[in-house]
Amino acid sequence: MDRIPELALPEGVVVLDGGLGQELHHRGLKAHPLWSAYALVSCQAKVLAVHLDYIAAGARLITTNSYSTTRPRLEENGMAERFHELNRSAGELACWARDESGAEVLIAGSLPPIHGSYRPDRVAPFEEIEPLYREQAEVLAPFVDVFLCETMSSGTEARAAASGAAATGKPVWVAWTLADGGSARLRSGETIAEAAAQLEDLPVSGFLANCCAPESISLAMPELAEAAAARGGIAGGYANAFSAVPKDWDYARDGIAALGLRRDLDPFAYAEFAADWVDAGAKVVGGCCEVGPAHIARLRQRLA
Repeated sequence: MDRIPELALPEGVVVLDGGLGQELHHRGLKAHPLWSAYALVSCQAKVLAVHLDYIAAGARLITTNSYSTTRPRLEENGMAERFHELNRSAGELACWARDESGAEVLIAGSLPPIHGSYRPDRVAPFEEIEPLYREQAEVLAPFVDVFLCETMSSGTEARAAASGAAATGKPVWVAWTLADGGSARLRSGETIAEAAAQLEDLPVSGFLANCCAPESISLAMPELAEAAAARGGIAGGYANAFSAVPKDWDYARDGIAALGLRRDLDPFAYAEFAADWVDAGAKVVGGCCEVGPAHIARLRQRLA
């Protein structure tokens, strides 16, 4: 395995931002097949505003708006020629927000699932998707401090994303999405240990769980912390506030509304889950879909 690049993190727990795509829609972003990436075309000021609000809430690690700027998704929507432009815009907006805030903020480059979130059955072979991740990472690399391969539903998907990101020489973290129903397994059915084993020869320094129920992250955090400690890395978590994710969910067909919204995860309740993750060994905590600036502000207060 190559030497693992180190990311200089501040002392104590690092607060990550919350969800970006859903927050943009709550602020009036028009529904579009490109989801959050459509804001890079229609309303970049909203992206900047969301980044700034998360920083003001206490986030010291913000994520680029590149979850929907994969080449296949842009091709499906007739915008393949804007691949480099939109990924650069995602990186620049995060940098502008950091600079405008005047805060000590790190930037994570989001590398998402290539063929749909939460669908291990749609993960293509490594040889097909690794070059796509490598291409996206190359465009984002000048703007980011670390790559966050997020919402990975299987070991193969995470390995391809991490391999592509590692080619830039930047630090790499992997965040797996876990099955609903109180499970500490990936949506593919793999355990954390099995998924982590597929990354043994790659310079991955962070093991996280994201975009799943907070209860699942609570169950998985001891394993995540153990896997991270074995590599001298960090563990973390950032949950969503969806009711549940059906196994056959499809964004284009079903939309986000089909996932529902939990009413029991207000900022105070969510912060208690995150505090438990910290007690179990998490170094980085934040939020994902439907977890907004108010949640991050309360989380920051709770950890303080």
